[in-house]
Amino acid sequence: MFRKLFAFYLLLATAGGTATGQNCTVKQINFKSGEKVTYRAVYNWGFIWVNAGDVEFLVRDTTYMQQSALHLVSRGWSLKKYDWFYKVRDRFESIVHPKTLQPYWFERDTYEGGFEAYNRYIYKRDEGILDIISHTSDRPYKRDLLPLKDCTFDVVSAIYYCRTLDFDKYKKGDKIPITMAIDDEVFDLFLRYKGKERLKIRDGTVFNTIRFSALLVEGTIFKGGEDLEVWVTDDDNRVPVLVEAKILVGSVKAVLTGMEGLKHPVTSIVK
Repeated sequence: MFRKLFAFYLLLATAGGTATGQNCTVKQINFKSGEKVTYRAVYNWGFIWVNAGDVEFLVRDTTYMQQSALHLVSRGWSLKKYDWFYKVRDRFESIVHPKTLQPYWFERDTYEGGFEAYNRYIYKRDEGILDIISHTSDRPYKRDLLPLKDCTFDVVSAIYYCRTLDFDKYKKGDKIPITMAIDDEVFDLFLRYKGKERLKIRDGTVFNTIRFSALLVEGTIFKGGEDLEVWVTDDDNRVPVLVEAKILVGSVKAVLTGMEGLKHPVTSIVK
């Protein structure tokens, strides 16, 4: 159950795809070093909703190869009362260019119910190569050298890139492409803009939001198709407020529980 929850939220970034002439130019970065956003992960099975764990996203200043960069970190963990049953400790990190958000380096280190997985990407743009090292509890060390497409993001950098999108230039139903590297493959997916909505979350806070769906990768967790829905604040921060997805058994959601160190005022809250 918990493995599905944390993979689900971090895979909100699988709203990606490669399209001819794709433009991933970032006009304005709408977050800054010191930002922290937190979520509660909830799993639904039949008529039962279970609070399963927590997820946090952090932004920090750093350097990479003697150049200024942003360090994007996401961590997820099961609630302590469930550790005896299914312990989860997930860490995803990406180092990106501070203006374009193009990633330099990515690392995933996850422990989920005794199953361990590790990925490390190095984006060798001068050589046009995505250098991937990976191993899991089921598979030993493996190295892959894949062609590096333009605008290729990893799971964390893609989340932050999606926050910079100018949704005002899209019509309902429009598709928005982005390239996504997951595990040791690169996928062609997309977002679909669904317009603006007023949304009330579990703590009673009401937000003006922008809604979009994402095409998911079919596999052991997801059915595939546009079964992931995302609502982000309709203000200059574009913070995800709610994420929902159907999975093979039940559904999962991530609900905003806190945000601090934002770059802009939160004007999307309805008072």
